[in-house]
Amino acid sequence: MRESLIIVLPLFEREVLFVSRSLPYKILGIVMLSSFLTPFTSSSLTLSLPDMGREFSASASTLGWVLEIFLLASVVFLLPVGKMADRIGKRKIFLWGTVLFALSSVCAFFATSMAWLLAARLLQGLAAAMIYATNMAILVLVFPLEKRGMAMGWNVSMVYVGLSLGPVLGGFFNYYFGWRSIFLFIIVCSVLCSLAILKFLKEEWLVEGAKGGDGLGALGYGLAMVLVMYGLSELLQQSWAWCALAGGLILFAIFLRHETRCEQPVLPVALLWHNRMFTLSNLAAMLNYSATFAISFLLSMYLQSVLGLSSRDAGLLLLVQPVIQAILSPKTGSLSDRYPATTLSSAGMAIIACGLLGLAFTVRARLFWPLVPILMLIGFGFALFTAPNNNAIMSSVEKRYYSMASSLLSTMRLIGQILSVAIVTLLMSLHWDYLPASAMLVRNIEIAFFVFTALCLAGMVPSLSRRK
Repeated sequence: MRESLIIVLPLFEREVLFVSRSLPYKILGIVMLSSFLTPFTSSSLTLSLPDMGREFSASASTLGWVLEIFLLASVVFLLPVGKMADRIGKRKIFLWGTVLFALSSVCAFFATSMAWLLAARLLQGLAAAMIYATNMAILVLVFPLEKRGMAMGWNVSMVYVGLSLGPVLGGFFNYYFGWRSIFLFIIVCSVLCSLAILKFLKEEWLVEGAKGGDGLGALGYGLAMVLVMYGLSELLQQSWAWCALAGGLILFAIFLRHETRCEQPVLPVALLWHNRMFTLSNLAAMLNYSATFAISFLLSMYLQSVLGLSSRDAGLLLLVQPVIQAILSPKTGSLSDRYPATTLSSAGMAIIACGLLGLAFTVRARLFWPLVPILMLIGFGFALFTAPNNNAIMSSVEKRYYSMASSLLSTMRLIGQILSVAIVTLLMSLHWDYLPASAMLVRNIEIAFFVFTALCLAGMVPSLSRRK
């Protein structure tokens, strides 16, 4: 009996050790699935909007809110939800987020009016905020410092997979089964993610000493973000959008002042002032997304309206960039475990700037053949920037700030995306009387790429300035 115990106990210890070592990778798989869900949900509906409009007799401006309300709700709820996760547990908020994603998708699936659909999309935005605020924080908590970049690289890879597969799968589901089938696919993925969380995530990851949140600050932040984001998105359509934007910026300044005097702030402003690496890395992320998010939109217009490609062929070409990003991000994330993230991400932004400049000259010459190598170059630059920059942000704060850091990083990404769209909308409205319509479109797309090149170069300033 004793000899059998001597044999069994080491086997049991090895099994426990194996389970403990494999658990972080199982959690990585769960986080990757959740990171696929959120961008897929955003990008997969683009090709379905015309069918939704016909079914609900909705105008083009109303259909735009199907996409915008999701982003707006995510931005508004991100920081308050991150603060809540510290108090009641990151696992709980993460689980609630995936469950709410499934339930809101069920609501969207059974929508009988545009108002119903928009309400469901708002709930999806809240669910996305709950996922954004916790999934990366959990990833940082379960992986040691020397493997953190690798984990973030794989996570970033799934974000790009979601972005690139969204239009492809969304178009397929919409064409063969109708737009509601997209939400059915999202329901299945959300349920699988929720079940995996229940099975493998056992720890809540509470922050010691976290107390009740700052309700007044959360309200002020939410109102400020609504005004700023709405003002930016409607800048050229509504004459009073400037007032909304200015009011939002003023309210945000009041919010920041309030947070400096609050014992339990939604946003620890002192951290932004004193943590150079954290603040400048977030600023670099915002500028990078501002310079790159609208690339596919601009190239889609160029390929179809100028070069005459079909939507299918244009879509296949535009897959080049996110596919390269998805393939290379795990490797660049691992590199940030061994080399300074400042060097890697700054080099990535420089490469993206070169690619954007190449696109400007390609559009001017109305060429097709340079597009594939240029998109591959931009994909490489984006992979080199994103995972190392995320690693720098999450590694620059104490454990108690992980949820806040994850929330703020996602906020910067969403604000950058909205700024990118606002810039394109503004530039596309430029009118050149002496040019025909086709030449005018080419001129405006060219100018947009030059502006994005300048933005990307501007983003290198905070990226390089954060050297310790």
